[in-house]
Parts: sequence; structure tokens; C-alpha cells
Amino acid sequence: MTSRIVVGYTATKTGRDAVAFAARLAVATGASLDLAIVLPVEGRSVITPPDAGYDSYLRDQASTWLAEAAAKLPASVSHEAHVTYAEPFSEGLIELADQIDASYIVVGAASGGLRGRHRVGSTTNELLHSSDVPVVLVPRGARKIDPAVGISRLTAAVGMRPGAQALLDEAAALSAAADAPLRLLSLVTVDLPASVDTGVIRVAEAAHAEEVLAAAQASLPEGVAADVIAARGDSIEKAVTHLDWEPGEVILVGSSRLAQPRRLFLGSTAAKMLNEVTVPVIVVPRTRGAVEGSAQ
Repeated sequence: MTSRIVVGYTATKTGRDAVAFAARLAVATGASLDLAIVLPVEGRSVITPPDAGYDSYLRDQASTWLAEAAAKLPASVSHEAHVTYAEPFSEGLIELADQIDASYIVVGAASGGLRGRHRVGSTTNELLHSSDVPVVLVPRGARKIDPAVGISRLTAAVGMRPGAQALLDEAAALSAAADAPLRLLSLVTVDLPASVDTGVIRVAEAAHAEEVLAAAQASLPEGVAADVIAARGDSIEKAVTHLDWEPGEVILVGSSRLAQPRRLFLGSTAAKMLNEVTVPVIVVPRTRGAVEGSAQ
């Protein structure tokens, strides 16, 4: 399924988190990694002196950082290093992903967040608004997870809005590639206004959740099995925290229905999940399945 994975690298803990998880994903799926550092376009940076020698030094330093990152990869993971020029950083990753037909773009959490948590910085935000390739968001501290954990389970947050099938197809394909069990999660029973009498409404919502999960199961490719679970709680945040998450788990969410075709945008439900979960999250473009199908 997966063939090449772009990793946005910086010589920081964030970069090491991204590489560490990408390596686990590569081992599980047989993919190769493309480690990338994106430098400011030559001659346009306001923080570097207009010196060709300095540009050469910066490129050499970036190459050294990439070599150091690559040296820590498992021997079984094939990889390439890329030093590119673009502004912003996200644009360089998207261009590279398009050039090599990458399956994913992997980035770490922005600095300043809590360990084990996600924090969306400017690069991630730009990727989520511009990428036509699934973006993998890696929480802080991922580099400290034992590589042997691998990819132990996938959880796809499903609904009945446009883009659900693309998410299910991606989840099923990744499940098969990584040989990891798949769990379908419904969040439609939560986030009711505090002023609402929830008794009858919750019964109706619970029934709707079962319909959503049954429809999702029926939409999976033939031969793909999945467990189902309906999240319950007064808010999405509470429901998510009450679920069990394995150290090697990965969550898949679809991009917002408001996103432009072939572009990502993190909807409100996914954004709320991101604030609470402590495992990597893959955001899938809502038209990904249709685009890949038309290319075959």
C-alpha cells in the first residue's frame, strides 16, 4: 500500500519525534522514508546574510542533520535525504510529496506543548490547509516509544458526512499494509448543549451511532474486519479521554466537509480530539479515494 513517506525534519525534539514514528510506520508497512529539511529560498531570507558562502554552509549543515537522523533509523528502513528550498516550510514538503507520489507527510508537534500531546503550529496548520496528501501529526515524546511497539491498532473516527468513504478506504488499506487490527469509532452521541434535556435525545443519538457504525462496516472492502465502538460523554473531549488507547495506536480522521476538494482542513470534531489524544493522528483528504481511483 504505502511506498514513500515524506518526513518534515528539523534538528529538534519535534523532528526526532516525527522520524521515530515514521520509522515505526515504515517498518510496519514496508515503506521507504524521505527525510526532508526545507530551507528559506536563497536570497530571500531576512535573517541570513546575503552571502553565498553562508548559503553553502547552511545546506551542508542541513545535510549533516539529515545524516544524523538517518543514522538512527532501523537498518531495514530504506531512506533518502532531501534539502530543498521553499517558503513556507510546508510548501517544500507538499512539493516533494507530489514529486515522489508520497503516501503520507509526517510532522511533529509544535514546541511548547505537553509531552504526549499534540500542538498545531504554523507548519502543521499550513499543511492541513494545503496538502492533498494525508498528513500524519505526531505528538510530543513519540521518540521515547519503544520501536518494538510498532503499529498495534488503527482507529478510524467515522461519520456519514462527505469524505467518510475516503477515510474508510485509507484505514482499510493501512490496516492491511501494517497487519494491524482496525477499530471504527463513532462520536455522534456526544457534544450536546448543556441546556438540553438529554434523556430522549441520547437514546436517539445512540441508535444513530449504531447506524453509522453499521454503515461504515458495510462500506469496508470485502474481507476487512473491524471492531466498532461508540464514544459516550458530555463532550467530545471527555468521550475521547474515556476510551482506551494503546501505545502503538494510530487514529485516522477525515478532513472537514468544508475543505476544498483534494485539500485538508481539520474540522471541529477532529480538532477537539487532537487536544486530548496522545497517539499519532492521520488526517485524510475527503476526496482521496476518488482521486487515487481516477489515477489508476
